[in-house]
Amino acid sequence: MGVSNDSVAIDIDNVESLGGKEVRVKTSKGSISVFVCGDQQKPALITYPDVALNFMSCFRGLFLCQDAASLLLQNFCIYNVDAPGHELGAGVISADMPLLSVDELADQVAEVVDFFGLEKVFCLGVTAGAYILTLFATKYEERVAALILVSPLCREPSWREWIYNKILLNLLYFYGMRGLLKECLLLRYFSKELRRGVHSAESDIIENSRRLLDERQSVNVMRYLQAINERHDLTESLQKLQCKTLIFVGERSPFHADSTHMNTIMNKKVCALVEVESCGSLVTEELPYAMIVPIEFFLMGLGFQNKTAFTPAESNGSLSRKPSRHWCIAPELLSSESLGIKLKPIKTRPTVKS
Repeated sequence: MGVSNDSVAIDIDNVESLGGKEVRVKTSKGSISVFVCGDQQKPALITYPDVALNFMSCFRGLFLCQDAASLLLQNFCIYNVDAPGHELGAGVISADMPLLSVDELADQVAEVVDFFGLEKVFCLGVTAGAYILTLFATKYEERVAALILVSPLCREPSWREWIYNKILLNLLYFYGMRGLLKECLLLRYFSKELRRGVHSAESDIIENSRRLLDERQSVNVMRYLQAINERHDLTESLQKLQCKTLIFVGERSPFHADSTHMNTIMNKKVCALVEVESCGSLVTEELPYAMIVPIEFFLMGLGFQNKTAFTPAESNGSLSRKPSRHWCIAPELLSSESLGIKLKPIKTRPTVKS
């Protein structure tokens, strides 16, 4: 099924460059927003963001990174699924709407896949969103081609996390999306190095995140956070999951242990871990360039060949790639040993000249 005619284009910073449109998908658990970018004849990539984020605040750094645009936007149609009430310009969810569990959120993803008539999809999720897409994969494995997970959750909350989330829920209930609550969320997303804002580019990321958090409705964030705080352990299901999986985890992520545990329990033939040093949970925003090469090799390992032409760049004579509009199936799968690497510190942030 294609994009409906009543889809509404969203006008906001940088959205135009993604060239997409919003589609409201009615599911059995309520209506949700899906922002579709790209040619729907291409393979489908489903994204799902973390708590209090939407596709713009969670994936903009990755999708607007030049190399990622060549790798992802030129080769996939991207279906950005936002958690209920987290889309751009969302109002407060009616009190009559029942609270959704993590299983129901995963079932919504399945209904989105059905709505667009997709057979198999790639999935890209961050932390809570990674949990939702992983749960979707365990319930509908035949619908998932591969998982790319960023600082994912896979176990039920520890007592420490459960209590911490309860504090956040109380802050949201009594004070809304105010200063202290936003700072707690920034701790969830970013490393200490980035939050210090040594460079102007780093300060811009933090300030932009604060601004985007201001747009969230506290009631809607509470619903998503409550669902995640009541999640169940996926360990048993993950031990049986045969879906090819690439895990990124920021070394400074509060959920580092969960992510490495997930890699430990999954079949080594299907799962690989990339640890990004000096980075928090939100690798897609903090160090998106660290994701490009592992994702490219991962896709090659899944049987895709990126047919690219190398031509001299006019500006500096270096080689630049013109990405093909198509990927071709190859018989081999890249071994997990080739992907199970730990990235050393990478210079991806702009150097400030004195």
